[in-house]
Formats: sequence, C-alpha cells, structure tokens
Amino acid sequence: MIASLQAAASSAAPSAAAAGGVGELLRVVLSLVAVVVMILAVGWLTRRMQARVRPGGQRVRCVETLAVGMKERVLLLEVGKRQLLVGASPAGLRTLLVLDEALPAPEAPASTPYAGTSFRDALARWRKPQ
Repeated sequence: MIASLQAAASSAAPSAAAAGGVGELLRVVLSLVAVVVMILAVGWLTRRMQARVRPGGQRVRCVETLAVGMKERVLLLEVGKRQLLVGASPAGLRTLLVLDEALPAPEAPASTPYAGTSFRDALARWRKPQ
C-alpha cells in the first residue's frame, strides 16, 4: 500500500512541476510585456509634453548660433525676410545688428591638407619645417 502511494506521488510530482513551470513562464512573459508597454507609454507622454513646452515658431527661425563665452552666445535669427544678430547672456538679450537682406549661404569649407591622414602623420607634417 505504501509502495503504491509512493509510486502515485512520484508520478504526480513531474506533472505538478511542469504545470508550475508553465505558470511561472507565463508570469515572466506577461511581466515583460507590461514593462515594454510602460516604456512606450512614458516615451509617448514625454514627446507630448515636450511639444507643449516648446512651441514651434513658424515666423522666427534660428539660423546659426556661436558660443563666445561660457554663458554668452551670438544668435543669427531670421524673422520674415530680415535677419537679426542677437547677443544672449545671463543678463538678457541684446540686438547687435539688424539686416534688411539675408546673408548669403556659407560656402562649402575647403578640404584641409590633412584630410584622410592619420593623426600621427598630420602631426609629423606639422612639426616638419616646410
């Protein structure tokens, strides 16, 4: 009798372990899906909030920016057909120049004589008297 109970218990144990393993796997997969959905939801909300904080100007466009100090910048702004050169600092903004016509587009930079060479070769050329 005891032997038959032990045999029944030993045959039931693998099926119970398999059922527990499938349940555990299902719980892990559902948790993973929930985490991925939460990441996508947070990304979507972040993009929506940034769009509200940063309204896109249709008439004012920043053409170029140049840092002239740690906290100081010079901005070239385009408003309609005019361009303004504005200085920005922690103290505020100051109009430096108003251009009635837009500046011409910058030319493509000329290739340097060191283009396509390694840093060591360029340094060796620079150190050699020419």
